[in-house]
Amino acid sequence: MKVKLGDIAVLINGDRGKNYPSQADIVPDGDIPFVNAGHLNGRNIIFDDMNYISQTKYEKLNSGKFVTGDILYCLRGSLGKKAVVKDGIYGAIASSLVIIRPNRNQIDSDYLMFALDSPNIQDQLLKANNGSSQPNLSAASVREYVIDLPDKEKQHQVVERLTKTRTIIDIRQQELQKLDDLIKARFVEMFVGKDYPLILVDDLSLGKGEYGAQSASIEYDPCRPRYVRITDINEDGTLNDDLVSSSNEEDDEQYKLRYGDFLFARMGATVGKTYAYRGGNQIYAGYLIRYKLNLDWILPEYLYAFTKQDEYWNWVKLNQSGAAQPGINAKKYGSLRVPVPPLSEQKVFQTLVHQVDKSKSRKELSYKTEKKLAL
Repeated sequence: MKVKLGDIAVLINGDRGKNYPSQADIVPDGDIPFVNAGHLNGRNIIFDDMNYISQTKYEKLNSGKFVTGDILYCLRGSLGKKAVVKDGIYGAIASSLVIIRPNRNQIDSDYLMFALDSPNIQDQLLKANNGSSQPNLSAASVREYVIDLPDKEKQHQVVERLTKTRTIIDIRQQELQKLDDLIKARFVEMFVGKDYPLILVDDLSLGKGEYGAQSASIEYDPCRPRYVRITDINEDGTLNDDLVSSSNEEDDEQYKLRYGDFLFARMGATVGKTYAYRGGNQIYAGYLIRYKLNLDWILPEYLYAFTKQDEYWNWVKLNQSGAAQPGINAKKYGSLRVPVPPLSEQKVFQTLVHQVDKSKSRKELSYKTEKKLAL
């Protein structure tokens, strides 16, 4: 049976009146957690750097008080980020969240947490995120979510099965992280603290930095290149599964990526993020800058690993300009000085990276399959 969330749960906004906690009400020795989106990890409440308010302030609130069994759900910024309240905890929410209080006679809180990860709800979140610099949801729109509602016994069976699957997924993620850590450790062992010549990115490239296509993205056409945007680049340098194409077919050749192409993010919160092209039919978007590396001097696998080091990120912090919208342009990226070891040493490191990439590909395929089954 399919039901609307509003029919089997009450949604409670945070107190937005005169009693809403101000910065002066946040006290380190307070009694009551005051939770915002940064305290949600998708499953539980994270108490690191938690804000607290006094019991007196809590009692004055007219709304936004959560108890065990509630689900805290993000309406602004990190849309759909959530946590279930466990272990007798109670507290209050910031205005960016909403409390989902399920009817316990109809639906189990843990089952509802899994249901909120269903593909149809994730599609709604994706649509809400697209085309907005400040994406928002309303409690009214969340009430309209449609979810599957089996009987309570079936709900418990689903939770048990998916919890086991999630455990396997967590193990896969840990395995992938260990492989990334291996590359980082090997890079430090081979290259950090050595007296290599420092060479400008401009001098390591076949020409200056080139800005990407300015066209809008459209539904992906498998007969055309994938359109790579900043938001498509994962923290490990891979690409996510959100495939799109450019609205302008003329982009398909002009901005086509080839081995040796290296991208820097130039604007916004992701300034400094990098991507080393690994293969496939791809072009790149306008908030990225491409450098065509001279492969007789530097390999993309080495340069990418360098951009994961503190030395690089300290340079980014010093060189980004603009408070509201930080950025680094092509001229500035071209002035980045990179320590360049002999090509023979880079090739040894490249071999390791390729071996790890093969192992990661196998594990990621298993991870994605298990995650799809879990959701």
